[in-house]
Amino acid sequence: MYQSPRRLCSALLLRDAPGLRISSLAPGPRRPLAPPVLRPRPASPRLQAAASGAGRSRPGTAEGVRSLGTGIKHGCEPPYGHWELNPGPLQEQQSILTEESSLQHYTPHTPVSSMGNGTSRLYSALTKTLNSSAAAQHPEYLVSADAEHLEPIDPKELLEECRAVLHTRPPRYQRDFVDLRRDCRSSHPPIRVMQWNILAQALGEGKDNFVQCPVEALKWEERKCLILEEILAYQPDILCLQEVDHYFDTFQPLLSRLGYQGTFFPKPWSPCLDVEHNNGPDGCALFFLQSRFKLISSTNIRLTAMNLKTNQVAIAQTLECRESGRQFCVAVTHLKARTGWERFRSAQGCDLLQNLQDITQEAKIPLIVCGDFNAEPTEEVYKHFASSSLNLNSAYKLLSPDGQSEPPYTTWKIRTSGECRHTLDYIWYSRHALSVTSALDLLTEEQIGPNRLPSFHYPSDHLSLVCDFSFNEGPDELL
Repeated sequence: MYQSPRRLCSALLLRDAPGLRISSLAPGPRRPLAPPVLRPRPASPRLQAAASGAGRSRPGTAEGVRSLGTGIKHGCEPPYGHWELNPGPLQEQQSILTEESSLQHYTPHTPVSSMGNGTSRLYSALTKTLNSSAAAQHPEYLVSADAEHLEPIDPKELLEECRAVLHTRPPRYQRDFVDLRRDCRSSHPPIRVMQWNILAQALGEGKDNFVQCPVEALKWEERKCLILEEILAYQPDILCLQEVDHYFDTFQPLLSRLGYQGTFFPKPWSPCLDVEHNNGPDGCALFFLQSRFKLISSTNIRLTAMNLKTNQVAIAQTLECRESGRQFCVAVTHLKARTGWERFRSAQGCDLLQNLQDITQEAKIPLIVCGDFNAEPTEEVYKHFASSSLNLNSAYKLLSPDGQSEPPYTTWKIRTSGECRHTLDYIWYSRHALSVTSALDLLTEEQIGPNRLPSFHYPSDHLSLVCDFSFNEGPDELL
């Protein structure tokens, strides 16, 4: 039966909240979502304090890392069954990095809690991603097809439905764009890029131990609406996400009807698969507005370190602006987490840079790289990107008074091990080919609150980063 776009998004949003009355669309105590204000760059912004906090950890424990190589029975909620992987002994990390998971069998079961459903086509595509070798042989399964041809969703209607689901929650905090233009004149509209680690649902509920975050704040039926509300508020042209474990049942169906084309590349051994009633593996996702860009090429990269294939991935796509005809490359990645793995991250970063050198034809094509690098600016991997022959600059340094300092934090949480405040997320860009015209300011410590992130106010332990880019005009437009 045909479903109107309105009824479709209702079904997708509210399948986890059957008691919600769709007719009651008033936002309740939540204030109307005002558009972000573009304000002049301050002489002394808030982001001056030095970063501090306890040691970084992400995600899970050492036992959780080792368990990536074991056979674990786990739920794959959307839509109808669980997977059982071949059992095996605990492996050392080096062995884990060189082995491939294999599928043993599939047994239907009754889902314990609905985390969304999907068509058999989407489910078949998802199962392909559970086997990394299959993913490498069939990259078409990792790029969204548009076979359903459903009509577009009005973003205002989707935003209205998100507000209806969130009517009992406190309102979103206002974040403003900082004007960073320096006589930048462009005849074409800027390109808005959003970078965000959205927190995998399975990790948030089952592994990350956010001791100050109420369990109710992590419920997917509401948290997904907070994520969508953030995206709808800033309306990015390009969206780079990490820790996506609801791609096929939430983000791809909804964002495709908002005009985005998406690509998903899962981790070969996602820690989400260790969590009971998980929704499948997490990974990186890259979306772009088809009305603004045309896809020229797409590459899924499984990162290597010390000549070993690793559990971290990246997506790199060359896009062409439909209006100007200019081409550029955008990449998204998520590097290895946790203290003690600095050399490993450094090697992964070098591998990614080498791949991007080839994709951009030795920096002839302008580049934007978004990611959760799990690395402070003092780490080697950060220095590799800052000194690369690709001539990259970190966009959020421009918010500092001297333009040389990163924000004091992009993630702030409290775990059983203590409070963690770190700068781990970045948007890198080709400094001679592109200019940052504005950047979204971060939440203040007061806005974040004493219980830190995630919370009823904010859906992830990482803050979203949003920048507007313009191509440089004239002789400096090439690297």
